Amino acid sequence: MANPSSAEQPANSFTSDIFDVESLAVPDGTETVLRGGRHLFPLLPRAFAGIRRIGVIGWGSQGRAQACNLRDSLAGTGIEVAVGLRPGSASCADARAHGFRTEDGTSGDWLDVVASSDLVILLIADAALAAHHQEVFAALRPGATIGLSHGFLLGHLDANGGSFPAGHPVIAVCPKGMGDSVRRLYVQGAEVNGAGINSSFAVHADPDGHAVDRALAWSVALGSPYTFRTTLRSEYLSDIVGERAVLLGAVHGMVESLHRRFLLEGDDAVTAYRRSCETVTGPIARTISREGLLAVRENLDTAGRDTFDRAYSATYGPARDLIAEIYDEVADGTELRSVILAEQRLATRDMTPIGGSGMWRAGEQVRAERASYAQAADPFTAGVFVATMTAQTDEFATRGHPWSEIVNESVIEAVDSLLPYMHARDVAYMVDNCSRTARLGARRWGPRFQAAYEQICFPAAQAAPDPALVEAFRTHRVHPALASASRLRPTVDISVA
Repeated sequence: MANPSSAEQPANSFTSDIFDVESLAVPDGTETVLRGGRHLFPLLPRAFAGIRRIGVIGWGSQGRAQACNLRDSLAGTGIEVAVGLRPGSASCADARAHGFRTEDGTSGDWLDVVASSDLVILLIADAALAAHHQEVFAALRPGATIGLSHGFLLGHLDANGGSFPAGHPVIAVCPKGMGDSVRRLYVQGAEVNGAGINSSFAVHADPDGHAVDRALAWSVALGSPYTFRTTLRSEYLSDIVGERAVLLGAVHGMVESLHRRFLLEGDDAVTAYRRSCETVTGPIARTISREGLLAVRENLDTAGRDTFDRAYSATYGPARDLIAEIYDEVADGTELRSVILAEQRLATRDMTPIGGSGMWRAGEQVRAERASYAQAADPFTAGVFVATMTAQTDEFATRGHPWSEIVNESVIEAVDSLLPYMHARDVAYMVDNCSRTARLGARRWGPRFQAAYEQICFPAAQAAPDPALVEAFRTHRVHPALASASRLRPTVDISVA
């Protein structure tokens, strides 16, 4: 698959009539970003000019989080937030418990909410949206803005010769974290201004000329510490690839393979879990979040660095090859079609959970005993994980993604949103409870990563490290890019109930 054409390359600069934007230093120059914060909430009515009602369609983790955040941020402005649900939806009771009720019009039939809203934010499952988007389009009021938090629908439309309806602005605001993180960090932001989940935004159609400010307002209202620009196509490419790679699928395959490796070396199940899963979700994630990628290696002793370098050198190439394969299959529509086909097969049943193996039973004991020991990063595991993360950043950079998108989709989302949840519950829990699109991708590609690690990377790690690869990591452009992005968000550990 060739790199995206110049017409598809993200236009990273933007201006706003409402918000003060700033330049973020990145390896290739600068990108325009908006720094968020609750002090910007008074500007939301101006930025949402012409929007009197926002309809959030769907009540998954993103729907719940976004509806609650928008409602709280817009309280007292006269802009109403309503939730649209399918008739008989099992989510009605939970939406009601969160304050969205049919009696006051803040909850209703999904198509009725679509028809009565000026901004319609579509947060139903990807496959369901692909199947029912024409019903939504037909129900839109004239000139209503279509809002997305994922570009999956664009990929589906492109693959099937469809398009968004003319005359409607089409915007996207895409939080770089799971819905629970979007809500929990927003709540924490009441105490620490700027705490939240970063978001990208895209403007796909702008017939009235106000789409940028409308998207920025949406992101600010969600509590995003900083917002950067991308395109809808670039967003779904990086998002879906990331889910299948270092955000979820690769992590699943990695910890399974490492656990097996350590068992074969003679570790008991609990020690093997600590050296594999626990070291990724705990000390490695915390170090990257607070100090950056390079610190994972630099914090090791001399022997640990040698082990890290051998694991890194053996892992980088095979991981990069597999990530490139995933990217190609997302870009040509193969991966999107596999999601839709799987949803059709699973229409009347759910996927079997994967968390029943002995490895995950060991995790229960490890979590129960955390207070009794100090967990340090296993250097071999660290080398494998960091090599995979770096491979993804390089693949995205080669494909023309902006650096804000690269570091958020490859690093920040992992260490500030997903891995903390995996640490609290375990990786298997995340695979079994994430979005359907991500869950299907992790199940498809996790075993591919596991096989690559076991059959290619681990045997190769017996050789001496590659000095050129190690030096390329030490001087990598991702380090200053990540440092620039990290300065825009206060250090707040996500609360995990």
